[in-house]
Amino acid sequence: MTPDPDSVPLLADGSFWLFGYGSLIWRPDLPWVERRPALLPDHSRRFWQGSHDHRGTVDAPGRVVTLVADPGARCAGMAYRVAPDAAAGVLAGLDHREKNGYQRHALTLRTRGGEDPVALVYLATEDNFAWLGDDEPDRIARQIASARGPSGPNRVYLDELAAALVRLGADDPHVFDLARRVAALPA
Repeated sequence: MTPDPDSVPLLADGSFWLFGYGSLIWRPDLPWVERRPALLPDHSRRFWQGSHDHRGTVDAPGRVVTLVADPGARCAGMAYRVAPDAAAGVLAGLDHREKNGYQRHALTLRTRGGEDPVALVYLATEDNFAWLGDDEPDRIARQIASARGPSGPNRVYLDELAAALVRLGADDPHVFDLARRVAALPA
């Protein structure tokens, strides 16, 4: 499905699926009626988005994940089905939570059981104001190790994400490599 920043892919009953691939895996902070592990084809998770509002500051941004196109890859995460009566509140909360450069997209997930729902996915691209992009892994690790924002230390975000991915049985070399590098740095 072609990304559409304004779309919310509603089901016939008015509910919608949401794909979490970062903090939404381990801290969804939203009411859901169903959740299941899911994969997003042809995308990889990367710590390439700056965080000026949650895990860093304007002067010392942290790094959080976004998705990048990667043919043949599969990004593991969690899909949540949000009930119709909670949809407006959930969308308002997500739009606020993801305000630092993320946009809404509708993308098709792969789930167990044969159902492949179209889900709402918030992702940041290189044309947003907070984009940091790729860098040397040691530099990314040092930035994560030192950044702190209103939501706490950036390294906690990385640690929680890595632990959530282990619980999902997901292999994410980028996240696990950064977690190892940050763990070796002073707190």
